[in-house]
Amino acid sequence: MQDRDLYAKLLGITSPWSVEDVELDMKAREVVVRVAVADDDALKCPECFRPCGRHDTRERRWRHLDTMQMKTILVAKVPRVKCDEHGVHQVHVPWAEPGSRFTALFEALVIDWLQEASISGVARLLRLSWDEVDGVMKRAVKRGLERRKLEVVARIGVDETSFAKGHEYVTVVNDLDESRVLYVADGRGKDALGGFYGQFSDEQLAQVSVVAMDMHTPYIIATHEAVPQAERKIAFDKFHVAKHLGDAVDRVRRAETKELRGDGDDRLVGTRYHWLMNPNEMSDGRWEAFESLRTSTLKTARAWALKEEAMALWSPKLGSWLSDAWASWYAWAIRSRLEPMKKAARTIKDHLTGILVAIRKKVSNAKAEGTNATIQWVKYKARGFRNRDRFRTAIYFHCGGLDLYPSGATQ
Repeated sequence: MQDRDLYAKLLGITSPWSVEDVELDMKAREVVVRVAVADDDALKCPECFRPCGRHDTRERRWRHLDTMQMKTILVAKVPRVKCDEHGVHQVHVPWAEPGSRFTALFEALVIDWLQEASISGVARLLRLSWDEVDGVMKRAVKRGLERRKLEVVARIGVDETSFAKGHEYVTVVNDLDESRVLYVADGRGKDALGGFYGQFSDEQLAQVSVVAMDMHTPYIIATHEAVPQAERKIAFDKFHVAKHLGDAVDRVRRAETKELRGDGDDRLVGTRYHWLMNPNEMSDGRWEAFESLRTSTLKTARAWALKEEAMALWSPKLGSWLSDAWASWYAWAIRSRLEPMKKAARTIKDHLTGILVAIRKKVSNAKAEGTNATIQWVKYKARGFRNRDRFRTAIYFHCGGLDLYPSGATQ
């Protein structure tokens, strides 16, 4: 088999295109494959696909998968056609998408690598510039979003994630059932979530059955303004309630540690994670070592007991007793004389309707929190992002469940 036939088969090039020549440049360590179109009869307008006459040709180059250790470059004089309706346009080539300087197969390789490594790492390993790799990611996300059908999902999770140090955030909307990111917006205000809802009609939004979120007022307002019967659908999931209570326990611990150390008592020093950890995740040894603290008369022990009792109420098995059980817990918390726990209890009372929705509908934001963990991993891997646009693109790329690959990448 001649070189031209070999590369034609490897590249999937068929009539009216053909491989004219294959050149080996040992000095540059490149294989150059020259491709041409046979005649003008096959030329069509890329907009309307009607046959058109050739206007002129322009030479273009594309990076392809390496041949052995050699960088492989496709070169073609690509015709431009003149359409009576759409004017002058370059015809599409079968091995690459419009605007890309890489073949579809090479771009697919870059996408595969990006799922495992940072932009800088991929650029170094594939001998590309940072901007070239970033361009591949942007095109992948753009085509993935264009391919995705815009539709309402029944169960939505809303969360915020930090973009940079300080108080810079993006709002992330998740599909709770499919564990994919549906929407990313700057900030965490009402408009950030409102932009997601604004894509749909009232009839579509009526199909939403659950919106899981933390107790962030702008998200609550945006949902009430957009989603019919929102009061029956907003759910404050267990993770965020546990976080509020855990923060309150930790404030009690810090204050009490300071008091005790003043009297030479270091019992609470170094125990922070004992109080915050889920008991079900503790080893037997840690649980036994924790016993003397959790059964003591310490204020922190009382705060911890309140937290654990609230978590025990997270059960739909309580049925009609659920509201009464939370009312009893609230009364206990208010009588505790522990200001951080009293404050957390008031917050829970103000949001109890959404907590009951979460319990009764068995709502969990666990998958959304898993997505948030992936986002933090992406941010760490990239050592931060220069701007929010790139951060959004990375979130969609890694967490959007998108069809990222260019057409023709499955040869």
